[in-house]
Amino acid sequence: MEWLQKGTIKSTPSADKGEGPQKPHQPGKWDLRSLLANSEVLAVLGSGLLMLIAWIAGQWSEWLSVVLYVASYTLGGWIKAKEGIQTLIKERDLDVNLLMIAAALGAASIGYWGEGAMLIFIFALSGALESYTMERSRKDISSLMELQPETALRMEDGQTVSVSIRELEIGDLILVKPGELIPADGTVDRGGSSVNQASITGESIPVDKAVGDPVFAGTLNGEGVLYIVVTQRAEETLFAKIIKLVEEAESEVPESERFIKRFESIYARVVVIVTVALIGLATPILGWDWNTSFYKAMVFLVVASPCALVSSIMPAILSAISNRARKGVLFKGGAHVENMARTAVVAFDKTGTLTIGSPKVTDFIAGDMLTREELLAICASVESMSKHPLALAIVNKAEEEGIELFPAENAQSITGWGMQAEVQGKLWKIGKSDVLDRIKDTTSETALGAEMTDIADHTKSLTDASDWIAIRTRLESEGKTVSVVLAGDTVVGMIALQDTVRPQAAAAVKRLQQLGIKVAMLTGDRKATAQVIAEQTGVDMVFSDLLPEDKVEHVKNLRETYGHVVMIGDGVNDAPALATATVGIGMGVTGSGTALEVADAVLMNDNIEEIASTVKVARKAQRIIKQNITFAIAVILTLIVTNFMSGVALPLGVVGHEGSTILVILNGLRLLRTK
Repeated sequence: MEWLQKGTIKSTPSADKGEGPQKPHQPGKWDLRSLLANSEVLAVLGSGLLMLIAWIAGQWSEWLSVVLYVASYTLGGWIKAKEGIQTLIKERDLDVNLLMIAAALGAASIGYWGEGAMLIFIFALSGALESYTMERSRKDISSLMELQPETALRMEDGQTVSVSIRELEIGDLILVKPGELIPADGTVDRGGSSVNQASITGESIPVDKAVGDPVFAGTLNGEGVLYIVVTQRAEETLFAKIIKLVEEAESEVPESERFIKRFESIYARVVVIVTVALIGLATPILGWDWNTSFYKAMVFLVVASPCALVSSIMPAILSAISNRARKGVLFKGGAHVENMARTAVVAFDKTGTLTIGSPKVTDFIAGDMLTREELLAICASVESMSKHPLALAIVNKAEEEGIELFPAENAQSITGWGMQAEVQGKLWKIGKSDVLDRIKDTTSETALGAEMTDIADHTKSLTDASDWIAIRTRLESEGKTVSVVLAGDTVVGMIALQDTVRPQAAAAVKRLQQLGIKVAMLTGDRKATAQVIAEQTGVDMVFSDLLPEDKVEHVKNLRETYGHVVMIGDGVNDAPALATATVGIGMGVTGSGTALEVADAVLMNDNIEEIASTVKVARKAQRIIKQNITFAIAVILTLIVTNFMSGVALPLGVVGHEGSTILVILNGLRLLRTK
């Protein structure tokens, strides 16, 4: 994690030098080579080898055997002893590390050098396995950043100039050769190629990219040449978002783990007190000789230590995080995995979540105040100041028809409704068509004298609000989102837009329902439009006409009624609801910066199908944790009772206790292989 500590991003040498194709990162690979590259694992193996040599040497030379055992103690126990001492000094608290070191030294003090060395070896081995698991889990996320090159080929006056990625500005044109890593987020300006996006989105198959398609920094270009227009600065790319996720993931600890840590502190004190009591009081009270009392106390110190209990949670949680990272689902911490397992309701935003979020203008209706082209120019001028998908669709429509825009002044977003701005000295507003209902309520004969012209060149005379409402009803019955255009407070036009339901939306909803989870849709759209999308996707509950604060209230109500709620959204208006939900999930590709900031997890490839899989993995992690805790407690109690009833040999106590620790860690690691 050196890159994280220094706050910089490393690059791969071949990426910088353009030395041909590179393989994208393949996270989660568990192999012997990477295991042996871990310094802690090497120290443990060295400790075990010295222990074996010391045992053999003991057949000829006792003093040489003791020297080798001391070396084995030092090599295997140094890291754990250091951690235990730091906890004692900084936090003035005891932990399991000091208990194990004390038990090993106690065994050595009564001549059981081999048993003490075995205790150190197995304890250190279980710790090394847990550390390795954490390291691998972090690498599954953080190694994505290592793929971003430090330089890019920028086009300047027809020539390519190598520049640092930090010098790239929005609008720059860069060249990416075949087999090179793409250095910045952008859109394809010229050329075509297949791009391997596995490192970012988890997609296993390269995606064909043509003119206008988005590409991401850190993904691998295929066999074609791409000219890309930069759309994000280096610090604002998908990579920058991931860095923040990693930083937060390392600081977040699940509630169960926090409880175990608190329990460990109290439990360690109790073990020490009982051990001291056994040494000092067993002889006068129970009649044991001092050697027996001391020996049983050392066995108790070993078997009663909560090693397996402490290791029951984090390996499973980290393995779940790692598993999901390989599928493009990044959690900001283990606590959110734990909460995900308790999901009772999944609430989707509509636009950009259940739908693709790239609506098209289907109908453009103008009154008689302006021509259709004039009104489209004004609407596009106002909406050019917004980044909302509906606004972008209107601007794109104007560009398609070659309509020149006017300067817009004093632009302002009207939260939960739309946009307003001054164009040519007049205030124009574009937003939800619910204003028609207010007009109808205040006057039944509002003279709007208008003429309707849509893309199909239909015409109709509009004389009052009822005519506008009738048109809106027809458009909404077709699943279209309707906005009205106001000149001051006068309705002068209407725009109908239609979004496309994500191809995987219905399947994603069905998979969640198969898990016994209710699915809701929260949208600011009107009821008729929302209902059409709901029928296409199969959601259980529909809540429409919602402002951002309304979404928050509905999320609260769902939590009160059903329990834990997962909210998925992509826009700024979804941010409050994401923060209110038990787990908020942001859309990584299309999501706004605000939504991603407050979200607890991110879908890097916007693949909502992975939500059901993520719930299943989180639930499996919880089952494994319960198995581990039950097993760990059972082993501890069995060994303690046996030690007092009939006695347990120290080597057997070491193997039984530390063996159970290794087993719970390995049980947690099963999630790395879960598909």
